[in-house]
Amino acid sequence: ADIPVIPDLEDVQEEDLAMQVAAPPSVQVNRVMTYHDLDKDLMKYAAFQTLDGEVDLKLLTKVLAPEHELREDDVSWDWDHLFTEVSSELVTEWDLGQSERED
Repeated sequence: ADIPVIPDLEDVQEEDLAMQVAAPPSVQVNRVMTYHDLDKDLMKYAAFQTLDGEVDLKLLTKVLAPEHELREDDVSWDWDHLFTEVSSELVTEWDLGQSERED
């Protein structure tokens, strides 16, 4: 009686598992702060001006660039064009170096 028994396929088919649905996971979503909100909080609270109570960040917070200055447009790269541009710059630098050595 203590020996485990593998159930027959017929017994398993009788159980209707298709109608049983697992409960969805519950996830707590925290609001992500925008750059604008972070900038306001950084200037408003003195707690952000020191790190671990030892490192003074006041100088850094004075020279941080605003978000609109950091945004750049997406530019697609073409491998052939990029390779040609870089190689021509290298040849130009090499030619300048050669002419300086000759002088």
